[in-house]
Amino acid sequence: MDWIWFLLRFHGRINRAKLWLSLLVIFGWMVAAAALTAGFSKLLGGPAAASFRLTDIFVVFDPDTFRSLTRADLLSAAIHIVVTPLFAWVFAAGAVKRLHDRGKSGWWTVPFFAVPGLINQYVDLLPGTLLPTILGGLGAVFSVWGFIELYCLAGDPGSNRFGPSPLPQVASAEYGGRQTSHPPAWNQQKELEFTPHVASPPLSGAAIGSTSRPPN
Repeated sequence: MDWIWFLLRFHGRINRAKLWLSLLVIFGWMVAAAALTAGFSKLLGGPAAASFRLTDIFVVFDPDTFRSLTRADLLSAAIHIVVTPLFAWVFAAGAVKRLHDRGKSGWWTVPFFAVPGLINQYVDLLPGTLLPTILGGLGAVFSVWGFIELYCLAGDPGSNRFGPSPLPQVASAEYGGRQTSHPPAWNQQKELEFTPHVASPPLSGAAIGSTSRPPN
């Protein structure tokens, strides 16, 4: 597999399994980054714990985040600024290719992920209680919708405007030469076909008499 294309490029299609794999890769990178950050921070007298999340991309670009930083937080903040955009890029690349597999434009990542993330980051700045509640509910609806589209539903069968199906294609004369993503689990016609048992030819009467007559 081309890992550069898989993790960093936005063209083509991937299936649900590949999208889950990309999340597993991101999670592994986050664990490694958190461990390294905590280790270096402890050596410099800072906090001995660190964590990374995909939603940190909205925190990184929030000016209020940097106003509340202390000197002990500088190392962690610097690492977040470097690696969080990489994590978000890999996630976005996988999400766009999965949307292509569903026959949808990559711009659907905006309502599915960007809008809920921005609402979650800045909803506390809105006045009153009604508007934040409405926007929070809207963000939750888009998040659930995006999860179902990307992680639960199958992609378009065969090729679509974004490329060929990521599933292996099977072409067989048995199935009329049609390209299918999966061969039928049970070929009824083939199961009904049978080959009759071929027996040896019957013995002639003379042969039967010669075999049944006792020797002189």
